[in-house]
Amino acid sequence: MTSQENTQILPKSDLSTLAQRNVARQFGLMNWLGLWTLYKKEVRRFMKVGPQTLLAPVVSNLLYMTVFVLAFAESRPGGPDEFIRFLIPGLIMLGILNNASANSSSSIMTGKVMGSIVDILMPPLSYVELTLGYVGGAVTRGVLVACVTVVALSLFAVIIPVHMWAVLYFGLSAATAMAMIGLLSGVWAEKFDQLAVVNQFIILPLSFLSGTFYHINKLPEMMQTVSLANPLFYFIDGFRYGFLGAADGNVLVGVIYTSILNVILFVICLLVLKSGWRLKA
Repeated sequence: MTSQENTQILPKSDLSTLAQRNVARQFGLMNWLGLWTLYKKEVRRFMKVGPQTLLAPVVSNLLYMTVFVLAFAESRPGGPDEFIRFLIPGLIMLGILNNASANSSSSIMTGKVMGSIVDILMPPLSYVELTLGYVGGAVTRGVLVACVTVVALSLFAVIIPVHMWAVLYFGLSAATAMAMIGLLSGVWAEKFDQLAVVNQFIILPLSFLSGTFYHINKLPEMMQTVSLANPLFYFIDGFRYGFLGAADGNVLVGVIYTSILNVILFVICLLVLKSGWRLKA
């Protein structure tokens, strides 16, 4: 009896197991080629519309800086220079947060609406590889926006990091967290209007109420307590600590809090993609 005949009489469950073993033998524990391909696809997707995805956030940050400097810089303690140095890290982080989230959410939402999500689900990519591919592309966009923003805001002042580890950790950690939040938002949403609700009523308020433009010690005591529960506050405060060497909160608490948050989000992303919820018909 030929091997083909042997295969034909195997039960359907055994055929599925055999196929999985063949894929495992071919790709190993991780399909690196597939992961790299998905990552490149995500990066090329936003790079094709660079003026919209990279330059538009920079223009917004320049407008924020101009308005705040003209309106408040002269009246702030320490003078305009200190106020500008305080604002720059917050604006850089704002660009990271918004763009990392927007990249993964819009990618998945577009795929679902256009029906091209099947092209991502059909290849031999595990839920781990899907998560890493989408998150990696979104983090790349957030980092690129941050780099371009640094160059643009150097027109106002040049700030040199005091604690490079904090700049790198909180910058990458924030981009990763928001990329995963964007991924979950894209999976959950069934139309673009629902994505707008997440951005406008959750992400944007948390971003603006996290000390981006002010010290939280200026807030009433109750609002300070609320701010300390906001994870975006620790991203921004820790990132600013990396540049200025001073923080409104406890940097160690921020590291622990954001690390736990990222682990929880990663596990949720894995479980959601593994289940195929709102992705598979």
